[in-house]
Amino acid sequence: MTVQDTTTPTTTTFDVRNPGTGDVVGTYAVHGTDEVKAAVDRARLAAEWWQQVGPDVRRARLDAFRGVIARRIDQLAGLVHDEMGKPHSDAALEVALVLGHLAWAGKNAGPVLGKRRARTGPLESHLGATVTYRPLGVVGVIGPWNYPVFTPMGSIVYALAAGNAVIFKPSEFTPGVGAWLVDAFSQVVPEWPVLQLITGDGSTGAALCRSGVDKIAFTGSTATAKRVMATCAETLTPIVAECGGKDALIVDADADLEAAADAAAWGGIANAGQSCIGVERVYVHDAVFETFSRLLADRVDGLRAGHDDTALVGPITMPSQVELIDGHVADALASGGRILAGGGATVGHVVQPTLLVDVPEQSKAVTDETFGPVIVMRPVKDMDEAVALTNASRYHLAASVFSKRHGQQIADRLRAGMVSVNSVFSFAVVPSVPFGGIGDSGFGRIHGADGLREFCYAQAVVRQRFRPLLPLMSFSRTAETETRLGKIIGLVHGRS
Repeated sequence: MTVQDTTTPTTTTFDVRNPGTGDVVGTYAVHGTDEVKAAVDRARLAAEWWQQVGPDVRRARLDAFRGVIARRIDQLAGLVHDEMGKPHSDAALEVALVLGHLAWAGKNAGPVLGKRRARTGPLESHLGATVTYRPLGVVGVIGPWNYPVFTPMGSIVYALAAGNAVIFKPSEFTPGVGAWLVDAFSQVVPEWPVLQLITGDGSTGAALCRSGVDKIAFTGSTATAKRVMATCAETLTPIVAECGGKDALIVDADADLEAAADAAAWGGIANAGQSCIGVERVYVHDAVFETFSRLLADRVDGLRAGHDDTALVGPITMPSQVELIDGHVADALASGGRILAGGGATVGHVVQPTLLVDVPEQSKAVTDETFGPVIVMRPVKDMDEAVALTNASRYHLAASVFSKRHGQQIADRLRAGMVSVNSVFSFAVVPSVPFGGIGDSGFGRIHGADGLREFCYAQAVVRQRFRPLLPLMSFSRTAETETRLGKIIGLVHGRS
């Protein structure tokens, strides 16, 4: 597949560089207000056709899209590696995880969103009611760079399956990935521009927010989400926001410590820690802290970040993030913390994995999202303390719990949109469950039935099946009718 060059001679452009080598890997247009508005106008017409073809046709096209991605997974993974730096094998895994969501959304959109009967009560027995979920129309998706396939596709796929047209604005760090996806979809849906690409910086995203789309699906930092919300508020455009996290992993005394250490290392350091659902805090029961510490330290010491083919951890994608990560580690050390494993000098975009202990809870490394390969670990006297510390964060995206006997009970006490028990990230790969957070981690949901309904509006239709026994909604209502109404109310509700 050849990714189409989106630039024109008269348009401002920007270069995309490989964060590991600094090489230019693509040049793309900065689309402005007029170009974004033109895309929305095209999408309006495309949405009408896409809605009319029905869920079975949409499922077939999404299945075909899934086939294109599966057959060309190495090509797409290579583009992810080139633009944002993660190892090729991790990029391929990211792409692979999208395929199950494509299959689930296409198969389940019809049953989840289709017409269903709603029950009526004694006073409404003459009425019949139905509820149907209708597509909003045109959805704008503003994607991130850290998972440039999996994360935006969590909105794109479900919006498309629900019958919407989509305009996709990928991160300015990974526009080529977005162009690849849009081009691949156009091969299986050539009739209309149901999925379109716009590229650019924050100004392009702001233009999309003001363009009159029916909803914005945004993934990014909490600070940026606030700016996106403020812009969307100008036109009363609703938004689903998936923002940052400061996710905790809890290790109980009865946990499988080998499995927990392996999961903590992967959850905290995979993708160079650039995961909104990444493990940034670890709370371990006193009884097993010493043993678990050795296990996790051994795993962290065994990892090396770099941009060569043998490095299991890639570079940091966004240049400004490097300074923030180093600042969090420095603040932790200045506050009395120490490096238990890993660490080392930052070279360019390469930040080495680091395991910190003895870090005060008020340190930035504990309170703020680090978004790098840094894990902070501390002992707790019991699971009550672990739950309290986990919930004390202003972020409430996800969490993980390791316990052989009490995992579900601990999970039920956590203020988090998603929880994995005896695993990490597992809620992201199950297509049937919703994905999203609360608090500073955002609102709204993608994935699952909730994700399909997120891109729809509920339409209620109530019809009169026969004349009511009590004509209540009429100026001809009599005193006798009101007396009978009072008796019925007493019988139905008076004894409650």
